[in-house]
Amino acid sequence: MPNGYTGKILRVDLSSGKSAIEEPAENFYRKYFGGDGFVAYYLLKEVPQGVHPLSPENKLIFAAGPLTGVPVGGCGRHSVGAKSPLTGAFGEAESGGYWGAELKMSGFDAIIVEGKAERPVYLFIEDGQAQIKDARHLWGLKTLECQNRIREELADPGIKVAQIGPAGENMVHFACVLNDLDAFAGRTGMGAVMGSKNLKAVACRGHLRPRVADPQAVATIARWIRDNTPAANRAMKDYGTASVVMSLNRQGGLPTRNFQMGSFDRAVKISGQAMKETIFTRRRGCFACPVQCKREVKVGEPYVVDANYGGPEYETIAALGSNCEIDDLKIIAKGNEMAAAYGLDSISCGNTIAFAMECFERGLLTLKDTGGLDLHFGNGPAMLRLIEQIALRQGLGDLLADGVARAAKKLGPASEEFALHIKGLEIPMHEPRWKRGMGIGYIMSPTGADHCHNMHDSSYVKMYPLMEEMKALGILEPLPVADLSPAKIRLLIYNSLWMHFLNCAVCCYFVMVYGLVGFERMANLVSTVTGWNTSVFELMKVGERAATLGRVFNLREGFTSNDDNMPPRFFTPHTSGSIRQAALNSEEFQKAKQIYYDMMGWPDGVPSTGKLGELGIEWAMPN
Repeated sequence: MPNGYTGKILRVDLSSGKSAIEEPAENFYRKYFGGDGFVAYYLLKEVPQGVHPLSPENKLIFAAGPLTGVPVGGCGRHSVGAKSPLTGAFGEAESGGYWGAELKMSGFDAIIVEGKAERPVYLFIEDGQAQIKDARHLWGLKTLECQNRIREELADPGIKVAQIGPAGENMVHFACVLNDLDAFAGRTGMGAVMGSKNLKAVACRGHLRPRVADPQAVATIARWIRDNTPAANRAMKDYGTASVVMSLNRQGGLPTRNFQMGSFDRAVKISGQAMKETIFTRRRGCFACPVQCKREVKVGEPYVVDANYGGPEYETIAALGSNCEIDDLKIIAKGNEMAAAYGLDSISCGNTIAFAMECFERGLLTLKDTGGLDLHFGNGPAMLRLIEQIALRQGLGDLLADGVARAAKKLGPASEEFALHIKGLEIPMHEPRWKRGMGIGYIMSPTGADHCHNMHDSSYVKMYPLMEEMKALGILEPLPVADLSPAKIRLLIYNSLWMHFLNCAVCCYFVMVYGLVGFERMANLVSTVTGWNTSVFELMKVGERAATLGRVFNLREGFTSNDDNMPPRFFTPHTSGSIRQAALNSEEFQKAKQIYYDMMGWPDGVPSTGKLGELGIEWAMPN
C-alpha cells in the first residue's frame, strides 16, 4: 500500500446496521486517487441507473485523498458525493476545515454509506473502529447544539463532526453537509441525501498519523508553502474571499438583482474591507493552513450572530447580499449564521430567494402566496425569514426548498426565465457574461454550474503569475476575458482538469493555485508523500478521468448535450453596470461548446470509446 493512504475504506449499511472494511489494491488508489475520483467510481459502479436520489439505494460517499491530513498547507479537505436530489445528476462537493484530516487519522480513506436506518443515528469512528449510535436525541437540533452534544456524550472535545442540520433532516434539496461549523460540502444537496438515510452526523477521532514516503522532503515543501502562499494570496489573508467584492463590482461581475445587473451601487457596504472595519473579529483557517482566509464576526444588534459559525465568505455575501439587493452586512452575517445552523448551501439558498423576489416584483407571486411576506428586492428581514421557512419547509419555503428549477415548473412557464440554473444547480456568484470561458465550464461541469473546478478568465488576461504558470502546459499568450476562441477553450480544459485533480487529491485552491504552489511542486508533493514516480501529466489524467466518469454517470441518467446550455438571461445584456452592453452570443457559445467536445474526445457530448480507453476506464462505456 502506498504511503499517504490508510489502505482501508469503511462500508456502512445503515439498513442492516453492519459495517465492513475493504482494502483496495494500490492500482485502484493510483487510478482514482481519492475525493472526486472515488465518488465518481463508486457512484457509477454501485448506484443503479434511475435510482431516486432520496431512496435507500443511493449511496453517500465521504472521501479523503492521499494528501489529506499530511501537515502541509491546503491539505485538509475532503469530498462528499451521491446522486444529487437537486439535479438528478452526479453530485459531489468538497469541504475544508479539520474533519477530513480527522477521518484520515481515524484510519480510513473513505466511507461508503448505504441503505437507511430505521431511526436517526450517527456514526462514530475512532482509530479504525466504527460504531452506529442512536441519534434520536440529536434529531431536530441545529448544528452547534448537535456538535456540542456529541462531544459531551463521547467525553472528547477534540472530536470532529460532519453533520446535517434541520434542512437536511427535512430533505431540502440544497441542504449541505457541514463540518467544524464553518466548512461546507455545500453544493448539489448532499445534506438531503444524508437526511434521507436518517444519518445525523459522522463523528471522527483519530491518532493514526498518515505515513509519508519522504518526511524530510515533505517538510521542505510544507515550509515553502507556509512561507510563500500567504504573501502570494495576501488579499485573501487580509480580507478573506470577500476581498473580490469591489473588483468584481468595478468590472461588472458582481451578480445583482438575480443577475439582472453586474454592479451593485452599494457594494462598498458589503465588501471585505467594510467587514474588517466593522464586524470582523479574527481570521480562522483549516487544517495546517497558513493563509487563514476564513472570517469570524461579532454582531450584537439588531441580530445576534454566534461567532462559533464564523462569518460570511464571498459567495454568501453576493448570494444573500447583492443578488438580493441587500446592503446590510449585519443581516448578511445573520443569514450566513442561519444557513450554517440549519445546514443550507448559501449559494443555492440566495439564488432561490432572489428568484422568489423577482417573481414577486413581476406579479408571479403575491402576498397571498408569500403568507404576507413582502419580497421586494432589498428586504433583508424577509430574506432571513425565507431562510428559516426553506430550512423548515414552511409556507413558501416548502416550494423553494426544492430549488429554482422545480419551483419554476410549479409556478408556471412565465417564471422559468428567472430560474437561473444549469442541470438544476443554481448559478454561483460569478458572471458568465463577463467570464465567458467560465460559462462554458459551467455547462460542462458534471455537477451543474460550478465555479470551483472551473476557470476564472480574468486571471489570464495579462501575464499575471497564474498565466505565467500555464506556460508549463503550453499556454503561452494571455487571452481577453470575453474570448471564446479555441485557444480559450484549451486554456479552460487544461485549467479545469487540474482543478478536478485537486478535487481528487483533495486540496485547497486558495493555497495550491492562488498561492502559486505550481504544477511541478504539486507533483513533487504527491511523489514525496506517496512514493510514486508521478508527473504533472499523470495528475492531469487523474482529473480528466474523474471528470469523464461524472460525464458518463450523467449520460446514463438521461442527460444529453441539450442539457449543456446556459439560461436565456445570460444571452441578454445587463440593465446597468460597466458591461451593460455585453451578453453571451448564442452562435459563438454553441461553437465554443462544440470545440470543447472535440478537444475532450466527446463527439456529440458522449466520450468516445477511444477516449475511455485512453483513460483506462473502458468499463464505464455508456450503453
